[in-house]
Amino acid sequence: MCGIVGFIGSSEAYPILIKGLHRLEYRGYDSAGVAMINPDNRVNVYKTRGKVADLEEYVADKDVSGTIGIAHTRWATHGEPNSTNAHPHVSGNGKIALVHNGTIENYAVLKQALVNHGVQFSSDTDTEVLVKLIEYIKETTNSSTVDAIRSALKTVIGAFAIAVIDRDNPDQLIAARKSSPLVIGLGETGSYLASDATPLVEYTDRVVYLRDDELAILSRHEPLQVINLDNEPANVDIQTLRMSVSELEKGGYPHFMLKEIFEQPRTLRDCIRGRVVNNNTEIKLSGIMDNAEAFKNVGRIVIVACGTSWHAALIGKRLIQDLGKIAVEVEYASEFRYSNPVLNTNDIVIAISQSGETADTLAAIKLARSKGAMVYGVVNAVGSSIARESDTGTYIHVGPEIGVASTKAFTGQVTVLAMMALAIGQLRGTLSKEDTAVIASSIQKLPDYIEETLKLDPLIKELSQTYTYVHNFLYLGRGYNYPTALEGALKLKEISYIHAEGYPAAEMKHGPIALIDRELPTVVIAPHDDLYEKVISNIQQVKARGGEVIAIVTRGDKTISGIADHIIEMPKVIEQLSPIVAAIPLQLLAYHIAIKKGCNVDMPRNLAKSVTVE
Repeated sequence: MCGIVGFIGSSEAYPILIKGLHRLEYRGYDSAGVAMINPDNRVNVYKTRGKVADLEEYVADKDVSGTIGIAHTRWATHGEPNSTNAHPHVSGNGKIALVHNGTIENYAVLKQALVNHGVQFSSDTDTEVLVKLIEYIKETTNSSTVDAIRSALKTVIGAFAIAVIDRDNPDQLIAARKSSPLVIGLGETGSYLASDATPLVEYTDRVVYLRDDELAILSRHEPLQVINLDNEPANVDIQTLRMSVSELEKGGYPHFMLKEIFEQPRTLRDCIRGRVVNNNTEIKLSGIMDNAEAFKNVGRIVIVACGTSWHAALIGKRLIQDLGKIAVEVEYASEFRYSNPVLNTNDIVIAISQSGETADTLAAIKLARSKGAMVYGVVNAVGSSIARESDTGTYIHVGPEIGVASTKAFTGQVTVLAMMALAIGQLRGTLSKEDTAVIASSIQKLPDYIEETLKLDPLIKELSQTYTYVHNFLYLGRGYNYPTALEGALKLKEISYIHAEGYPAAEMKHGPIALIDRELPTVVIAPHDDLYEKVISNIQQVKARGGEVIAIVTRGDKTISGIADHIIEMPKVIEQLSPIVAAIPLQLLAYHIAIKKGCNVDMPRNLAKSVTVE
């Protein structure tokens, strides 16, 4: 879950590397480092614990000259976050510097073999093992740097994205990947490298996404060369990057998270555009239409996802079952891949991931394809690994999400799943035209509903002061909004570090009710839907035990407003889409509580945005 940046060209590398690290800091912020080859052909390596700003302060009086370099911001996997374990790591002779994202599973075996040959280590990382292995192969076999890297990577078990510079080859930057993303940018004054496209957008719109087991040679004076680990030429597919710098800036907001919460009316319009057609009576998704026979004859659907995407998947399950009349299962991708799943050739696996690079989800879909199932990707990042590995799919099109706690990606995912469910229902004939039109028209109105809900921000900000210093929260929901309760609890714990638990409201009496007292506030998602009366009963059970209740209700609700301690009124929306609208006040509540506590909402401790390791 680390961020890699690289540059080679005619410009000074350091400013490009530092700016790139700031763009990628959402991927990890335990430590950071840079390595440049200066004009005297010296490899200067600077690294420190902390954020990129700490690195900038550390190198302020140091030599950062050079037109080739690599940089890294780390989310620790092997070894505690400190300057020794920070990347880049260097070879014993100081000539080679390497940065790495991923996990080398057999590092201990490789390390012991090198120790047996007299190689010494100073860090606890798997990455130092790799750079020392490359050095050992190069010196003992008299190989070129490229060949030594190829040979080393063929011995590695696990995931990797690496960038390497070598004092013996100051006109080459070498990169390789397996199950961890790397994208190359081809600019006028040089070539760029990064874990995702965000550091490249202001320099070029010409990009190449490396595939698994490919190695790229970025040269100062020659075109980009891509080979596989067997030294065979690979196809260089140059794509056009569609992203703007403004999408990567805060735009006047104090935090990316708040910006992304308030962007949701616009991002959902982008998500819906061109998909709700014929006067809001029909859904057109090419991924469904182009695979009509597969969806007509599907045996069952299995949705795999992690974190917030898993919560979206639970809502998607209910949508597809209700509207498409297909049996749907939802699995954590991390469990699915190790559960020896039974899949048939008429099963469809839907993979949901904001980044499109989630390691467990990527492994799950590779397993699904190996068993003959069709894979349908629901991702945000165009050109990402899951998008490329899927047979077909739908982009959510909500733009880059920088805040670690997902907001607009969640609402985009659920919106896409709602459109998929409608499209499947249309295709299979399980929905009347009248019902389709009602839901499709409501989808088209979602941005307006969210704009209305965002007007509650001052009320929620004031409410947050009451609950800033509580230690536990309970979130309850039923039906479509049980997963919304899970998502609300996750948002709070992610950014405020307050323990929060989401639960089906009816299950509260099977255990969690024992926790309820005046010190445990309960958030209840209670729109006026088919389970409304049941939820009122659950609220009364909380109140009978002295618990405080914050209720999210449909505007104009008279009953719950007379029971709950605080109410937050959302616009009236059909049951199937209520989780999308109800998510907004939950996001705002988590945000304001975290801000009141002085937490870094964009970079919460121990978390990173894109989980590209197990």
